[in-house]
Amino acid sequence: MTEPEPETNPESGTTTLWRPTGPEELALVEASGWTAWPPRLPEQPIFYPVLNEDYAVRIARDWNVPASGSGYVTRFEVDTAFLARYPVRQAGGETILELWVPAEELTEFNRHIVGRIEVVREFHTQA
Repeated sequence: MTEPEPETNPESGTTTLWRPTGPEELALVEASGWTAWPPRLPEQPIFYPVLNEDYAVRIARDWNVPASGSGYVTRFEVDTAFLARYPVRQAGGETILELWVPAEELTEFNRHIVGRIEVVREFHTQA
């Protein structure tokens, strides 16, 4: 079985990543001007963006909404050459793919984001 490849954009030299997030983390991204992920908390040693929107939707909808009332799917581009240092991790089924960025490398990771982080989907608790 071959491992699915991340979505790369050869013209720009970037790879598209997604990140499911809750309202607190999203507020910190917004405070950065939509250009950076906030530092990890002590109990969060890894920052894990995911490689496909479907997986991000499942986490945002099925985990973030019950935990905090809202879940968001963000999309952003990162320099592909920089990402080569992070092997793709399969966290479950063949489409459950993540990158594991150690918390101490997140500042450097943020420097390699190209453009802005954008919210592409959102989910909320039904009233």
